[in-house]
Amino acid sequence: MKKLLWKPSEEYIKTTNIYSFMNYINEKFNLKLSDYSSIYKWSIDYPDSFWGELWNYLDIKSSQPYDVPVDDISKFPGAQWFVGAKLNYAENMLKFSSSSSPAIIFRGENQIREEISHRMLYEQVVRLAKALRDDGIKAGDTIAAYMPNMPNTVIAMLASAAIGAIWCSCATDIGPNAALDRLSQVKPTVLFTADGYFYKGKRFNVLDNASQIVKGINSIKKVIISHYAGESLNTAEIPNSVSWINYLSNEIPKNFEFEQLPSEHPLVVMFSSGTTGKPKCMVQSAAGLLINQLKELVLQNDVKPSDRMLYITTCSWMMWNWQAAALGTGSCIVLYDGNPSYPDVSSIWRILEEEKVTIFGLSASYVHSLMKEQFYPKNVVSLSNLRAISQTGSALSEEGFEYIYREIKEQLHFNSIAGGTDINGCFSTGNPISPVYLGELQGPGLGMKINSFNEKGEPVRDELGELVCEMPAPSMPIRFWNDPDNNRYMDAYFRTYPGVWHHGDYVKIHSDTGGISYYGRSDSTLKPSGVRIGTAEIYNQVEKLPQIKESLAIGQNYNGDERIILFVQTQDGIELDENLKKDIKKILKENASPRHVPSIIMQVQDIPRTFNGKKVESAVTNIINGRNVTNRDALENPESLDYFEQVLPLLSE
Repeated sequence: MKKLLWKPSEEYIKTTNIYSFMNYINEKFNLKLSDYSSIYKWSIDYPDSFWGELWNYLDIKSSQPYDVPVDDISKFPGAQWFVGAKLNYAENMLKFSSSSSPAIIFRGENQIREEISHRMLYEQVVRLAKALRDDGIKAGDTIAAYMPNMPNTVIAMLASAAIGAIWCSCATDIGPNAALDRLSQVKPTVLFTADGYFYKGKRFNVLDNASQIVKGINSIKKVIISHYAGESLNTAEIPNSVSWINYLSNEIPKNFEFEQLPSEHPLVVMFSSGTTGKPKCMVQSAAGLLINQLKELVLQNDVKPSDRMLYITTCSWMMWNWQAAALGTGSCIVLYDGNPSYPDVSSIWRILEEEKVTIFGLSASYVHSLMKEQFYPKNVVSLSNLRAISQTGSALSEEGFEYIYREIKEQLHFNSIAGGTDINGCFSTGNPISPVYLGELQGPGLGMKINSFNEKGEPVRDELGELVCEMPAPSMPIRFWNDPDNNRYMDAYFRTYPGVWHHGDYVKIHSDTGGISYYGRSDSTLKPSGVRIGTAEIYNQVEKLPQIKESLAIGQNYNGDERIILFVQTQDGIELDENLKKDIKKILKENASPRHVPSIIMQVQDIPRTFNGKKVESAVTNIINGRNVTNRDALENPESLDYFEQVLPLLSE
């Protein structure tokens, strides 16, 4: 029997946005949709009607209506969405400009607090947009940010969208080389940056890195610097730079004209992690991103104007864009910049309590770290306002699911979600009207026709397979930057299964609940003796052991087969001795299978990670199999790879 963790009451269901949407659809089409499975089936059986009516239900503002929701759903890739419509993304984000309720609350690690109402947000966005227009920045130009997670970053993104420019962003915690790998490809005209940021109690200067970025990109004509972490701001350090305050127009334009653009006009460029080469630059459209973000926020997460959402993220991660889109619901976003566990592990939880946060977003690695530290939020702070937790980033263990309900709050909607930067959204997600089962995401997102394929390309249930999507969706990239023949785009998603999006995640779709379990990236799937094993299956067991801080499993080609090598980072003061190795092998054999037991277990000082905190299995796999690692700058801690290069001769014997 599946373990049920949460089930919404009938009274609660009737208060949700998705219940309201189902009633709207039932009335419009004389249907009797009554639960999530029925509304989901309708959404993929009648995609034209679903996306078209969702546009109307969300009251998306456009100066020109669409002719058809999608021109030809069978064109995959190549379907065109909301053909004929003209709109502006920022205008839809700022629909609540008459409200004096908070739109943004900012909490910095340095104890700073700032609050901006929806009215004030509108004024600051149009003042900045006017200044950019006056500077000659126009629709189609690219604007980049190298910024902390602060209000000015959101304001700059919306001002960019207001004039039809194309936005891209990198967080200040990535180095100048990694930033250049991304930003130099899109040739921005304007760069937004800040004088510094705070992390773990230290102040970091950003201007030196920003100066290197400006020197490396000759297309940058203007640099706008926010004063945040320095005692004073000296703009003379960077050519063509100006302070944010001096750049902002003194005039609040009356009747500001938002640039009205075709639905497929590029809104943002999102960057892949770049761990296997230069980061891919994925271009996403204004209408596609807008409707999918609002779908997920309003229907899947039940966000309402009364909500306050805090997501632990930086502006390098797609969750930053996703959280910012909550402004379009009239709710308040709570931005946090810094380490969530500084000065102690309770810090971010005290902010949740103080700011009356209702929806909290976190990663699986953060949940697992709380478990390791034996931190129990419900014993430390009052979470009476918290009604939902959203989790993403990597697969969460079953113990992580139980921890949420046992140690945080029993009565809340735990919404584990999974998708990708590629679609700036989710393939698999939650919903507020269905039960939550142990270890399972609640199901596919509305309008997302996902499936699981075995190695023969056949649909499977209740066994591991490749996550695919069999139908277009609006937020899929319209193209890759600098990919005129679409070759990189096709290679990324459509070469494995023609006409079907191959996402690269290893999943199991459960026939009894409709839920979905994730087992890691399929390109890092282990295959000892031909048996497919998701790396998450190993991590979920090994990292239960209190001596283990983190682990990394890779496959090494050896004597015509593949053997599993497990690298473990132990807690401070713990050595990997024979007894600990036996414990690791025992827990894997008993809780997974003998096939999961690694051939070799080795201790490492650090596990390589992306800037978003995800383990980088591919780089270590390449090293251990004698291949080059092409892009170390894509890692937060590239020096961690040195150890693997040193042990390669030992593993090659």
